[in-house]
Amino acid sequence: MADGDPGVFTATALPGDPRLLPTVTSAFLGTRVFRDILHAAGVYSGAAGDTHRADVPSPLGLRMAAPTAHSPAESFTLNTWTGTFSHTIQSPGYTATHQLYAHHSLVHLMVSSITIRRLDGSTHPVTIQLQSLFTPQSQDLDLTPGPDFQGAHYIYGQTLVPEVEGGPRPTVHMLWTPIPPSLTLGGEERERCWQFLTAVAGSGEDAKRSWSSGLSLAAAGSLHRSHVHAWAALRRGCSVELDGPLALRQALQGCLYYLLSAIPPRDSPGVPFHGISPGGLSNGTRGEDYWGHIFWDQDTWMFPNILLLCPEAARAILQYRIRTLEGARRNAQEQGYEGAKFPWESAATGREVCPEEIYGAQEIHVTGDVLMAFEQYYYTTQDQKLFQEDGGWELVEAVGQYWCSRMVWSEEEQLYHIRGVMPPDEYHSQVDNSAYTNAVARRSLNFAADMARDLLLPVPEEWEDRARKIKVPFDEERKYHPEYDGYSPGEPVKQADVVLLGFPLMHPMSAEVRRNDLEMYEPVTDPAGPAMTWSMFAMGWLELKELQRAWRQLEKCFSNITEPFKVWVENSDGSGAVNFLTGMGGFLQVILFGFTGFRITRSSLLFDPAFPKDITKLKLSSISYLGNKLEVTITREEMRVEVTETSQDPPGSPLEAVLESGQRFPLWKGMAV
Repeated sequence: MADGDPGVFTATALPGDPRLLPTVTSAFLGTRVFRDILHAAGVYSGAAGDTHRADVPSPLGLRMAAPTAHSPAESFTLNTWTGTFSHTIQSPGYTATHQLYAHHSLVHLMVSSITIRRLDGSTHPVTIQLQSLFTPQSQDLDLTPGPDFQGAHYIYGQTLVPEVEGGPRPTVHMLWTPIPPSLTLGGEERERCWQFLTAVAGSGEDAKRSWSSGLSLAAAGSLHRSHVHAWAALRRGCSVELDGPLALRQALQGCLYYLLSAIPPRDSPGVPFHGISPGGLSNGTRGEDYWGHIFWDQDTWMFPNILLLCPEAARAILQYRIRTLEGARRNAQEQGYEGAKFPWESAATGREVCPEEIYGAQEIHVTGDVLMAFEQYYYTTQDQKLFQEDGGWELVEAVGQYWCSRMVWSEEEQLYHIRGVMPPDEYHSQVDNSAYTNAVARRSLNFAADMARDLLLPVPEEWEDRARKIKVPFDEERKYHPEYDGYSPGEPVKQADVVLLGFPLMHPMSAEVRRNDLEMYEPVTDPAGPAMTWSMFAMGWLELKELQRAWRQLEKCFSNITEPFKVWVENSDGSGAVNFLTGMGGFLQVILFGFTGFRITRSSLLFDPAFPKDITKLKLSSISYLGNKLEVTITREEMRVEVTETSQDPPGSPLEAVLESGQRFPLWKGMAV
């Protein structure tokens, strides 16, 4: 590692499994380094359960090789501060450096550059070979060559099979710098840089515009600088630093790099966003990383972090769900229900694209998970425009209608039931009254009613009635929540399920019940289950101030983090999705919500810090709340809050920090409390 810098990951060899190579991604394009395909956001091919990210041939997968017989020293570095991957060949007389990045503000542009620099006074030419697997064809796109443009080759075409019959087939236009078999630094030259640009967009016009912008920045020598500048501004705005073990700090910066790579840049409000899949945009070809589909992973596991750090990007994620609302209505209708049922797996249309029917039919908690993201967003931003003008209210109402139609009244218990579901714990299916599903349905209905009141709309009586009378299983004797009707203590569980009632659902319960749920499910949760599970046990123990138990759970995450580039795998045996953003999202929530005790409620942002013993300080440079930016610094002795930006002009009544004692501290801009 570079001098213990927690955001720079360097190695002298690459991992043996190419899936564990780092990804370079923008909101619109993504690839894994040295791979011969890339993906473009929202571009899927294949019908229904076969829908997968369309493979776009990538000219960026080139690799340098030194022609000499002796093998020179090589190093590979992912710099998360500059959003750049580099490969360096170090020979006695020269260095050759290959840089690769997805331009953060020009989201349709990816760049490879190679620089050869002479280190001695010699005057013989230096040649580097370029190995490339690139061929301009794809199994998913019908590609046609077009005329060259400003020195670029050009191909364009459509995906082969639409997601739904008669539906659109997205178009891809690609321009790229032709790749020579080798590059030579002439005898008189000390240093030279070659730039290889690739522009990909949904229209020829957008691709050409990005290409021309990239070309003129390259001519001015500022192409990489403009990317680093945009990326560094994002990293500064989302800065999270802690004082603690190096492995924890590296994991934190790695998670921020991969998750922030997936979000849209601040200045692109007009560009539709296509959601975040568990393995991100770089993965998701057929048969890999759930085919690039969007799950609850986005709304429950990744979204809360993005909301606190970058609410504009959080809004874009919600707009993806609003755009797919019609597909969700069709899903509900086909299953015989009202309103909208969000798919277990979503691509471009919101129709169910899960290859196995059981999940789409039964894992219905996803609809409540989507609405919970809207709720957290609204209470953090008070952005009524999203609901009044941009389609948010129609989605809230449709989810309320769905849950009401999905419940049945039990005469015997005098409560509403939801029957025949699969809970988050996928080892069980066709169960009645999943505690998590019913609790999230209840939360959906309560929020829908609150939202209607805020928008001065009539509140359907059945929403409030059903929220009050839905069954959430509870064992009075053992004082814990059974996972579903008929659950027997000790039955194995795949992943975090009932423990999610405490966080993120904040379902009302005593500390005793919270502890009992943790004690009941921790020993029976599959140790080989998915990576985000242990974060939620850590959250629970932090709430109860059992700091070492929390740390032991968090430590389990480290077996899912691979070396040297901190790429997460879904399961600790290496199976499942790679670049597993879901696990990273859970891990980040422990830092952003667990160590701080932040909880988003209707009227406030609660805080109650708790650190395990190896951590001495946490600094969040830019937490967003109600149009303000807060700098929060927590040490073992104190918590310091400063409003660094406010949207109120002229400043109205400030935020207040309120202690349990009732003491109130107004938070004026620029004044630390």
